[in-house]
This record gives sequence, structure tokens and C-alpha cells, in this order.
Amino acid sequence: MSGVTPGPARYWHMPRLAVILWRFTRATPWLPQVRSRREDIRTLFKVIRWGWVRVFRDRRGVAGFIVRDGRRIHALYVDPDRRNMGVGRALLDEAKAETDALDLWVLEANAEAQAFYAANGFTECGRSPGYGNDENLPDILMVWTIQEGTDP
Repeated sequence: MSGVTPGPARYWHMPRLAVILWRFTRATPWLPQVRSRREDIRTLFKVIRWGWVRVFRDRRGVAGFIVRDGRRIHALYVDPDRRNMGVGRALLDEAKAETDALDLWVLEANAEAQAFYAANGFTECGRSPGYGNDENLPDILMVWTIQEGTDP
């Protein structure tokens, strides 16, 4: 993925972002459906307007996106057909280059995401029974901080 960098999301990206989101949320059996597609679109519209969304594009278009407000990562989704190709890592690397610490809540049931974040330098710093997420599922606080003398 050399030479390709994330960029700001635009409103015209919303249909593709929604498809990427739904390919995960609608295809994950353990994940309860707590929002309608209309609510998802409304939320995507808001976070794009707020400037929180960065997209990764390849030759086929948008391959993934991250939703981040300062140090807090709210979401990171990669098209299932483009996983394990460096898309998620590129989105995280850009976020790491812009701050000295990042944090996120990952659902306890999402072992794949936990492994991805751990492989990218995040460590578990706390757990919750799900009070702070829409699904009310147990989750894990993961944190990344820049280490002295290292590049992000």
C-alpha cells in the first residue's frame, strides 16, 4: 500500500462507508442490531460534518475508514474483501502520527479486533460490562501511547 494515504471523508463517500459498516454489523451473528440503517446514515453524516472521518482509498475506491475525535477512536472498519492488506494499519498509523496517545473501546466478543489493536501497540487498560456502548455488551478499553525514542 505504499504511496497511498488516508484522506478526509466527503459526503459522497457515505454510501460506500455505509456498505462497509453494514457488511460487518449485519453479518456478525453475536452483534445485536440496535440502530436502523437510517440511524447509521444520520450518524455517518454527522461525523463526516464534524471532520472525524478519514477514508483509505485504493484503485477500487474506499477500502476502509476510521472515525476519530482527538485521541478517541470511535470506529475503524475495513471492507472484508480488503482485510489483511494494510488498510487498517494505514488508518491507525496516520492517527498515531497526529497524537501521542489513542484510546478505544472494543467489544469483548470481537477477538479479531482485539488482536489487531494489540498487534498495533494497543494494550488493555480496563473493562466494562457494556455501560458505554449501544449494544450493552462487555467491552475492553485499549490504549496506545507513543514510546520515548520511537516513531509512531
